[in-house]
Amino acid sequence: MWLLLAFIAIPMIEIALFISVGGAIGLWPTLAIVLLTAILGTHLVRSQGLTAIGNVQQSFNELNDPTEPLAHGAMILIAGVLLLTPGFFTDAVGFALLTPAFRKIMFEFARKRVRVQSFTMGSTHSTSFHSGPDKQGHRPARSDVIDGEFSEVDPAPESPHPQVDSVKNPTHKPSGWTKH
Repeated sequence: MWLLLAFIAIPMIEIALFISVGGAIGLWPTLAIVLLTAILGTHLVRSQGLTAIGNVQQSFNELNDPTEPLAHGAMILIAGVLLLTPGFFTDAVGFALLTPAFRKIMFEFARKRVRVQSFTMGSTHSTSFHSGPDKQGHRPARSDVIDGEFSEVDPAPESPHPQVDSVKNPTHKPSGWTKH
């Protein structure tokens, strides 16, 4: 229901703002503002996005909780989409999402409403270096071992009719792509 309301309300707000701003400053300055906000927004999203990627990598390297850097990266991505969408309202929300203080407020707002049931970091199984099977007959899992099954196939089984098999009768002519 909220999504439907947003899809109806946001275009109406944008149309009203375009009419108001266009009536006050004219058509060409209005279009220039929309174009400049898209260009400026693209530059800001790119630079802040690279910073956000660095923050996520740093949290992984230090084995810290990556929730906040990932949320900031997602909000920067949403800001980019909003800034590339023509309109004054979407530009205002997009630029607001590019400010770290606003992102922090939005993160805390979302954190209060989202309940995380479990969170683990690192390996879920311990690495064991003994090679023998355990009590159930299973070997410990290792990342450099591929478990598989095989069966040997005889290269050429004996034919009951050797005189018929000695003469090969092709069912088609060579394609010309290879020599036969």
